[in-house]
Amino acid sequence: MQLPRILIVDDDTSLRTALFRALDRKGYQVITAASKAEALQLGQSDRPADLVLCDLRLPDGDGIDFMNEFKRTNTASLFIVLTGFGTIDAAVRATKNGAEHFITKPFELNEILNLVDKTLAHKRLERENIQLRSALHKKYRFDNIVGQSDGVTQVLELVERVAAADSTVLITGESGTGKELVAKAIHFNSNRASKPFVPINCGAIPGELLESELFGHIKGAFTGAVSNRVGRFELAEGGTVFFDEIGDMSPQLQIKLLRVLQERKYEPVGSTKTFSSDVRIIAATNVNLENAVKEGRFREDLYYRLNVIPLHIPALRERKSDIPLLFHYYMEYFNEGKKEKLTGITPAAMEFLNNYEWPGNIRELENLVERLAILKNGGLVDVNDLPEKYKGQNTTTMTATSSLDVKSTINIPPEDIDFNTAVDAFENALIMRALEKTGWNRNQAALLLKLNRTTLVEKIKKKGLRPELTIG
Repeated sequence: MQLPRILIVDDDTSLRTALFRALDRKGYQVITAASKAEALQLGQSDRPADLVLCDLRLPDGDGIDFMNEFKRTNTASLFIVLTGFGTIDAAVRATKNGAEHFITKPFELNEILNLVDKTLAHKRLERENIQLRSALHKKYRFDNIVGQSDGVTQVLELVERVAAADSTVLITGESGTGKELVAKAIHFNSNRASKPFVPINCGAIPGELLESELFGHIKGAFTGAVSNRVGRFELAEGGTVFFDEIGDMSPQLQIKLLRVLQERKYEPVGSTKTFSSDVRIIAATNVNLENAVKEGRFREDLYYRLNVIPLHIPALRERKSDIPLLFHYYMEYFNEGKKEKLTGITPAAMEFLNNYEWPGNIRELENLVERLAILKNGGLVDVNDLPEKYKGQNTTTMTATSSLDVKSTINIPPEDIDFNTAVDAFENALIMRALEKTGWNRNQAALLLKLNRTTLVEKIKKKGLRPELTIG
């Protein structure tokens, strides 16, 4: 990832040098100019500045005029205007012409550094959300939550109803069921769609750092806090904060989140300044929060604040009728741009997938289809293409079921029965059933029967079994 590029335009050499050194130490790519003409020349490079710090009065022109001229060819560049002649009129003029901020000299170096950090952070998030919004109608339409089972239909109906509201939503479901996808569908189909969607995984960030991630911190708030930091709530202002795995949040932080929900206010770590917050909160968890409340691991008052609109996503094993739809959805997705495309899946292979328990849910199915799209050179996905773990459970199930069926279908006549003839007839029937089930694909039939392919072929030949043969 390229470092943000900052252009400093000021005829004050000492200020220019001080800003250059401070910003360079923070990891920014910094270039400088002492005049309007020099800055415009730098603006013609292949990579324009992400942010321009510009003096209001330049030796060869007005800073606002320079900003307007510079933006004609560098439309994405942001401006912070600096001046030693701060007036309300000048500030209004600067902001009306597109400046992000207006700051009066003299200023503390940390003040301008914090302003730079905040401006670039907001712009980065804004650009990310512009990209997300451009994909909104494709990726986050309700019909991209794939499925036609009753469980998914109920989820879709509820998502459509709650999206337009501003209520807090608690999404429950096992890991990999698509909780974040549902959260994004709610946000991007709501009145907050033009504002940021900011996710945070409560289980992936150490508890002692999570408060700073959420609310930000000021310089010196704790060891390692070398500068101010903007928190997720401030970045998401006007939009949505998505708390993934909220059940992992510490009790101390639960109290602070409860205050945000109740009062819509928070303080950055180490600060006495209170900020107001206008965000929608969507939370998700794969644990039973009611049990966590009973065990004292989760605050009851916070649970009820979050559980305004509960939304449960069923596990994939509870909606197996959706597996073929999901398989073909991901197949089309991973086929895009590939020369050798998957064209489908055989009924025998799909039966194995239908009988698998899917502990990793939709995420596991997505990963499987991606693997098949990469490793198989197009065509139909067959049983042999599936990893062993997807075949083992199916075979075990079939074997156990067959044992029960055999007991219930064997009839011994009162007179007698020829054991060898009966065993041979049963073997013929078993082989024929396996062949019919796989469309006479000997490889698949051998896998179903746990036989070597050569052994099965020899038996078929020896017994004279043919597709048109009917077993009574």
